[in-house]
Order: sequence, then structure tokens, then C-alpha cells
Amino acid sequence: MPVPFITVEGPIGVGKTSLSKVIADQYKFQLLKEIVDENPFLDKFYENIEEWSFQTEMFFLCNRYKQLSDIQKEFINRSEPVVADYHIFKNLIFAKRTLPMMEYAKYKAIYNILTADMPKPNMVIYLHASLDTLMKRISLRGRDFEKNITRDYMEKLSADYHDFIENFEHAHPEIPVLRFNGDELDFVQNEADLAVIMGQVDQTLQQRSLHV
Repeated sequence: MPVPFITVEGPIGVGKTSLSKVIADQYKFQLLKEIVDENPFLDKFYENIEEWSFQTEMFFLCNRYKQLSDIQKEFINRSEPVVADYHIFKNLIFAKRTLPMMEYAKYKAIYNILTADMPKPNMVIYLHASLDTLMKRISLRGRDFEKNITRDYMEKLSADYHDFIENFEHAHPEIPVLRFNGDELDFVQNEADLAVIMGQVDQTLQQRSLHV
């Protein structure tokens, strides 16, 4: 049976890490957390996206490639389940939004080479929420490098995520995508809401014959 590799995805501030931790704790899966704070270009990126987008995206690509390579060798190849609060495919979402056409073409070529043999998730959890909810959560967590994120940027990013997930489902019908609305389900503050989500996760694991 395939080893579970669950990816939790969605726009900035939607609760990916919080949900990933709950899943990891409940099922005793290895938790893969995105490294964000170590990117030396983020502050400059949000101050001047056009100037610093390529450096920022390349750092994330190389960093995530290394993380996934390590996870594949140390856990997935040994049949140890993993839940991640991101997947490397998010790089294309951000890069396509921020990079000029010529730079994006170069970036995508590098991305395709690096990810050709990377592990693919066999379940994707897609969290989404309204713009007001996302901006509120970003403000509450108070990260310095996120203080310059604008509503316009977040609105476009949310739309990009929606389009990408739609295309992902069409291109990969064999991979289940569970969608949850963060305005309707507050899984951090409401145990009943969390139970709804975890119930669907558990059902999907059983239906897909992913051992737990």
C-alpha cells in the first residue's frame, strides 16, 4: 500500500501549519514544515516585488528542493508517512505572479529539472478563506516581513491558488483534493470544526488504502 504523503496548501495566513501539526500529532506522521524566516530576500521582496522576486523565488525553490529530497530519503522511501504544510508546486503559483515572462520561463525550466523525480502527494488539503480573514490572520501573527503585504497582492494570490488547484485536480484526478473554507470552519478555535476536517481526512485515508 502507498505510504501517506499529505500536503496542506492555501494562501498566506490560511492555517496550513496549524492543521499540518494536528494531522501529524493525531496520526504520528512526520511533519515537514516550510522554512520561511531564513529567506534573506523576503523583507526586500515585499518592499519591492519587481526588484527582488527572482532572488526570492530561487531561494525558496532550492530550499524546498533540499527539504523534499531529505524527506524522500529519510522517510517516504522507508514507508514512513509524512504531512507537509506546503508542497513545492506552490513555487509556480508565486513565481508566475511575481516574475516577468522571460524570467518565469527560465525559472520554470529549472523547476522542472529539479522536481522531475520529487515525491508527489497522494492527498492534498486545500484551505481557502475570504480576503478579510486572510488579512486579519496575517496581521495577528505579526511577522515583520509580512507587514508590507497588500490586499491587492493577497487578492490576486488567492485567485492564483484557486486557478492552480482547479488545474491540478484536472491534471491529477488520481490525487484527492479536500477543500475547506476557513470562514466556515475555524479548526483552531472550534473542536467541532476540526472534527469535521479530520473526519474527511480519515475517510480519505481509508478509501485510498493509505495505511495509518
